[in-house]
Amino acid sequence: MGDIKMTDRIELSACTSIMVGKKASMDGATYISRNEDRLNAIYRKRIIVQPAVSGRDETYVSPYNKMTAPYPTSGYRYTSTLDADQSTGPNEEDGFNEKNVGMSATESVYANEKVLAFDPYVKNGLAEDSLATLVLPYINSARDGVKYLGRLVAKYGSAEGNGLQFNDKDEVWYMEVVTGHQWVAVRIPDDCYAVAANQVAIQDIDFNDPDNYMWADGIQEFVSEHNLNPDFDRWDFRHIFGTDTEKDHHYNTPRVWFAQRYLNPSIEQDPESAELPFIRKAEKKIAVEDIQYLLKSHYNETKYDPLGSGSEHDKKTYRAISLSRTANSHILQMRDSDKNGAAGVEWTGFGIPSFCPQVPFFTNANDIDESYSYTPEKMDLKSAYWMYEALAMVVESHYKEFVEPNLDYQKALSEWARRKIAAVDEKAVKMTGQALTDYLTEQNHEIVKHYNEETMKHLADLVTQGTELSKLTFKMDPNL
Repeated sequence: MGDIKMTDRIELSACTSIMVGKKASMDGATYISRNEDRLNAIYRKRIIVQPAVSGRDETYVSPYNKMTAPYPTSGYRYTSTLDADQSTGPNEEDGFNEKNVGMSATESVYANEKVLAFDPYVKNGLAEDSLATLVLPYINSARDGVKYLGRLVAKYGSAEGNGLQFNDKDEVWYMEVVTGHQWVAVRIPDDCYAVAANQVAIQDIDFNDPDNYMWADGIQEFVSEHNLNPDFDRWDFRHIFGTDTEKDHHYNTPRVWFAQRYLNPSIEQDPESAELPFIRKAEKKIAVEDIQYLLKSHYNETKYDPLGSGSEHDKKTYRAISLSRTANSHILQMRDSDKNGAAGVEWTGFGIPSFCPQVPFFTNANDIDESYSYTPEKMDLKSAYWMYEALAMVVESHYKEFVEPNLDYQKALSEWARRKIAAVDEKAVKMTGQALTDYLTEQNHEIVKHYNEETMKHLADLVTQGTELSKLTFKMDPNL
């Protein structure tokens, strides 16, 4: 992919994140999720399990910006969704470690010029390419993840603005690092959800409640010293550090509006409003299928749908959640890990999310599957990445004809996944240790085998049907 200039990062990382507390979810699990969107439609990813390490004496050096830090001596095993091309850094976007702690890194966020004037980014500081690599293997809880990263930011500084999600069986935390050294984090209440879309999202901070909020040392003094608070009677992080631009109104806030419209249909809101709340209580419990729907969405059933029947102007007004340049779409589901060692499930989708399934993997495992670690530079349908890219291309090429059979295919896989996870749970609850890990590794291979086979059947059916849709078809008029 070649060297990436620091200024290109604004285009490379434009994502949508959805978080759900355990009392807001239908199954009592915590959820963090995100579409990782990139500049190019083809941005190859692979999924592996990174082994635990001990006795290490090495230094990490980022290929992207030369950020340098010593590795801790030991680290936990963790799942990793990383770039196939490592020339600009690992970019391990998401995963669970063996302590059942999840991390999604990162949601790009952008600070305003007023705050950056007094705390600019650090050229060789922490950037997206390094964050999961330097944090996920070393944390024991979601809360610990915020504290650990906060210490790294204080020591090395940040090269860019990033929003990060952490979860464990009890808590969900969202952290925004917005300048060279300033950050805040909020615990998503158990009965709430939150959506972020490339803007500073966090609003009011209660500095008297460290159990539910965390922040960089000295952030209040920083704001006061430089007269950065525009409000008379509140301390709103979004108002102080964030942006409210024309790009925000068309590129960012509408995605939050659509997600909240789906989860709170009775509430009327302006899709361009800068005051959409970050944290909300949904009108019903949220299932994993609801999160999948949102990550796959493109303003469905509105005039703004680029695949819909609205005017050309309306269809191009707002940037959708699901894009052709989504590199991966992931949902990290953590159920009660005290009751079952199979509690961690990582749902990952390649290809355009609208047309491709998120595939569930058990994270207490030593492997996912070869088809997910094999991502060659040229197309090969033995690679899951390329298989789903091909499927998305075929479906969109004849969208009106293929959308219904494609939705049927995705629904059938979703039903199968629920049955499969329930069956695995029933056996896994009686197992521990290496026997459990080996069993879940075996189940990952079975799950992938089923999804790959069904996808290849679906792809073959669509290609066969598509041959009848060619415009190069001619039938002689018998009246000639």
